[in-house]
Amino acid sequence: MEEKEKMKFGKYSVSISNRDKIFFPSSKYTKGDLIDYYKKISELMIPHIKGRPISMLRFPDGINGKQFYQKDTPDYFPDWIEVKQVKKQDGGTTNYVICNNTATLVYLANQACITPHIWLSKKDKLDYPDRMIFDLDHSDNDFSKVKSVAEKLKKILGKDLNLPVCLMTTGSRGLHVVIPLERSSNFDEVRDFAQTIAKHLETENPGEITTATHINKRGNKLYIDTARNGFGQTSVAPYAIRPIEGAPVATPIDWEELENSSLTSQTYNIKNIFIRLEKIANPWRDINKHPASITSAWKKLNEIMKQ
Repeated sequence: MEEKEKMKFGKYSVSISNRDKIFFPSSKYTKGDLIDYYKKISELMIPHIKGRPISMLRFPDGINGKQFYQKDTPDYFPDWIEVKQVKKQDGGTTNYVICNNTATLVYLANQACITPHIWLSKKDKLDYPDRMIFDLDHSDNDFSKVKSVAEKLKKILGKDLNLPVCLMTTGSRGLHVVIPLERSSNFDEVRDFAQTIAKHLETENPGEITTATHINKRGNKLYIDTARNGFGQTSVAPYAIRPIEGAPVATPIDWEELENSSLTSQTYNIKNIFIRLEKIANPWRDINKHPASITSAWKKLNEIMKQ
């Protein structure tokens, strides 16, 4: 039997299997490429996922094989991986992985977790999110629409309501507009606020923006999705690889980068992301320094909507 490669991370050891297995057939990226990427990006990625329950999107046979979301931590996972037990609404519990270190991130990659998805809250205060997310998704491959609506969100959230507003390419089809929160409002309150913002922008821009949940009712309008702002909902982790040929990466960016006409949701990938990081400072380095409360923003929003 062939001896498995072992990767050491301090007191933790991860056994690596099937390193040469092709996960991205056209791009020829292997499971080993996935593992090496997450090892290399971990220092930048871990602060954004630490302490958060994770749903694992796994592809045992690569992106063209079967895929499944896994929330519950398998019994065979090593006991040094932290888990958080969360009660289900219909009874029972789910033991979510908490990824606090490089060893855990590499272990998940070895389990064919191509894309970790994270909660918008942390384990010590599950009902109170520290992120609010607007997911902007186009229906006609016109990324300029995504950029336009992102700018509109920045204006109302940042300029009009004085909230800190961050931006990330999803690595898939759109952008995430992200607001760091101070964990003083629960999920229901945050979701109501986000939905009200989206509805307001839809009213102000009826030919450009929609909040319709049914695809056949959206036409060519840009959809603002606020559904991620709910208890137990997840969002793609910053710097996570997406299961798409080319291995695009969800990448935090500066607002000024929207002016780049060549920017798309898949501009950055498993290879060029590190070239970018050598040239550009981490756009989210201060994301947690000034978290916001939506309490005062509600008042300002109500005044704007009365105008």
